[in-house]
Amino acid sequence: MELSLPGTVNEVLPIEEASQLGYARRVAQRLAESVGLDETAAGRVALVTMELGTNLLKHADAGVLYLRAVPGRDCQGVEVLAVDRGPGFDLGICQVDGYSTRGTQGSGLGALQRQADVFDAYSEGRGSVVMARVYPRGGARDLPLGVMHQALEGETACGDGWHLVADGARLSVVLIDGLGHGEDAEHAARAGTRAFAQAPFDSPSMLFSEMNQAMTSTRGGAVALAQFEAGQGRLTFAGIGNIGVTLLGPGKARGLVSLPGIVGAQFRKVQSFDYPDIAGQLLVLFSDGLRSRWSLDDYPGLRFRHPAVIAAVLHRDFRRGRDDVTVMAIALEALSD
Repeated sequence: MELSLPGTVNEVLPIEEASQLGYARRVAQRLAESVGLDETAAGRVALVTMELGTNLLKHADAGVLYLRAVPGRDCQGVEVLAVDRGPGFDLGICQVDGYSTRGTQGSGLGALQRQADVFDAYSEGRGSVVMARVYPRGGARDLPLGVMHQALEGETACGDGWHLVADGARLSVVLIDGLGHGEDAEHAARAGTRAFAQAPFDSPSMLFSEMNQAMTSTRGGAVALAQFEAGQGRLTFAGIGNIGVTLLGPGKARGLVSLPGIVGAQFRKVQSFDYPDIAGQLLVLFSDGLRSRWSLDDYPGLRFRHPAVIAAVLHRDFRRGRDDVTVMAIALEALSD
């Protein structure tokens, strides 16, 4: 079964005082209902959101909740991410019911795990990220994909765009950064992602030709395209412009090469590069709203967390704050059957 996932932005909910918790719960429940979760599952989303928001206030004084509809392999769900810059915690200890750092009943993370279908977290001295995904009970198999996709603060339009398609052992993903930000940049990115979605498994040269034609009437943008064949363990990559792409394998990280130019305006012939024997590695794509000088080696153990947690940590610590930003983390494996 083919999965075709168009890019959606994260709902951003700052949590700085208790009065914001009720609003966050209502937003989360509406999102759950909008993606088709039944009353019970939507209620679990609301409970998870309240618990994560309360923990932000109790243990970090403030933080941010990020909400996003997430597709499983066979149904929709909701992801709630709690991100803070607090003192951190010992995940192994805090997951035990009865443990508390603030004199409460100490049922927080244990209760979260029971309400969530997928749960993961990462915490150290720079802060914490806690992720919970809720699907219909007995429903979706989770996708090893994490995305932080956010417009420049103050803008309603996001000039970044992404689209991912998985078909059995094949995966194809594009990330586009329209020049500048705002509505014109968003128009450019959407034109490119629509062209990609028409034939995502065409050759990179053909896809870039189609995206270039679609983006010609726009301001254009930077484009990164990755295609993965799980059966062969091979990644093919082509990029034009300043989108960063890193392939993380055992003990090493490789930056993938993009060529200069602007898709929709001017660039030389696209060149694709093959990377064999990379099954099980992690692919990270990011627009220039994220600083490029980061290393997961600075975060012990983070490489082994859920891709959603990895994307959230990078977004928290390395976003520039003066442009749209997108971070995608993908575990390279077959994403659909």
